[in-house]
Amino acid sequence: MSVPGIMHISQYLTFRLGDEVFALDIAQVREVLDYTSITRVPRTPDFMRGVINLRGSVVPVVDMRLKFGMPKTERTINTCIIIVEIKAGDESVLLGALADSVQEVIELGPGDIEPAPRIGTGLKVDFIKGMGKRDDKFLIILDVDRVFSEEELSDISAGMGSPTNGDSKETVKS
Repeated sequence: MSVPGIMHISQYLTFRLGDEVFALDIAQVREVLDYTSITRVPRTPDFMRGVINLRGSVVPVVDMRLKFGMPKTERTINTCIIIVEIKAGDESVLLGALADSVQEVIELGPGDIEPAPRIGTGLKVDFIKGMGKRDDKFLIILDVDRVFSEEELSDISAGMGSPTNGDSKETVKS
């Protein structure tokens, strides 16, 4: 059974959160940074760890472990920030995603990807694009545009405040 919308071989960046391996479409990954100082922003959701300065632009950083109901990410030598471009309404916004470690870039074709599991009706899995098969193991392919609701993205943007003194949010127009 194939996944709708996946019709050709694509590249994915794989990363770890705890014992689980996740993947993001490489087309939405802008760069991977070593862990850097994160400035906490008051009154933001728990999963928002704060903001970083990325070449003069303010970029929010979220803890993917907290977002997925796991314990908070603890800094190790492998902890990194994956800068991804997500669609928020009519705009594309850069967001930093904390990960325990980045693994590799892999190629998966339609035959290597199964649809996301449907486990009951109460579980929200629409942010899972599919389950990739690699070396007899599964990895969770995320639809990064659907991991955060529009309300959560709005909360994150509001928590960053309005840009002042030449600071700006990194926004890429579609």
